[in-house]
Amino acid sequence: MKIKESKVDKVFDVILFIILTAVLLIAAYPLYFVIIASISDPTAVAGGDVVFTPIGLTVDGYKEVFENKKVVGGLLNSLFYTAVGTCLNLFVTIPTAYALSRRQFAGKKFVMCFYMVTMFVSGGMIPTYLVVKSFGMLDTMWALIVPGALSVYNMIVARTFFESSLPEELWEAARVDGCGHFKYFVKVALPLSKAIIAIMVLYYGIGHWNNYFSALLYMKTEAKYPLQLVLRGILIQNEAALAQQVTTAAAQEAMQKQQALVEQMKYALIIVSSIPVMILYPFIQKHFVKGVMIGSVKG
Repeated sequence: MKIKESKVDKVFDVILFIILTAVLLIAAYPLYFVIIASISDPTAVAGGDVVFTPIGLTVDGYKEVFENKKVVGGLLNSLFYTAVGTCLNLFVTIPTAYALSRRQFAGKKFVMCFYMVTMFVSGGMIPTYLVVKSFGMLDTMWALIVPGALSVYNMIVARTFFESSLPEELWEAARVDGCGHFKYFVKVALPLSKAIIAIMVLYYGIGHWNNYFSALLYMKTEAKYPLQLVLRGILIQNEAALAQQVTTAAAQEAMQKQQALVEQMKYALIIVSSIPVMILYPFIQKHFVKGVMIGSVKG
């Protein structure tokens, strides 16, 4: 039977709906504005005429971006770095978190303290660079993947999930059936941990996709640059060209058009760099609220 709501409950629901809708609009409008600005006349955007609908539809910004071969190469590089890096992150993080979540693991407090120290004490940029250099990883893909193979914060999140979502009764039942830790991890723990694995994929994947500072430090060959570093280079190059002094009227007019195109390219670059994340997130978001352990233990 449907529960009858009081007037106070109805008023509260209405107020809550209004507040959440306002928060949604505030959060979503900047992204919407970037989308319509990327396909609008740059002059209209600069003049503040573009607010809710695009004006003077044009895709010159996107054409300029995708006609640049460096963008396509950077996109492929970023996809490769993200895929390989995330796989390595999962291979290291999930087993580590599972092991530290087991009560039978002797000395886990000491190991956990060792990991915790690294969250607060870091060697810094120069020592890290020297370590990467000493391992011969400069100007290689491994410089963007190996140093960040394990995030202690993400490992703690995964460990907490294993501790709270894998009841000890499951391990005891598996042990009675002759299951060891490795088999239990592969056959029982992993199938019941799709939610935390999906979340780790999201966390690590976004980190790799948005990473450009490591490439700025360790990469020398432009052909190996990730997309973010390529986009940064395009913007700097265009802005440097705009900074040149011009004297003739024709040159000034051409410079103004170029400046408008650069402004439109900025919005287009934001969309291009955000599309993979926007495509990935809807498939993973459901795991934030999904109760994967419901019904796994009876009695």
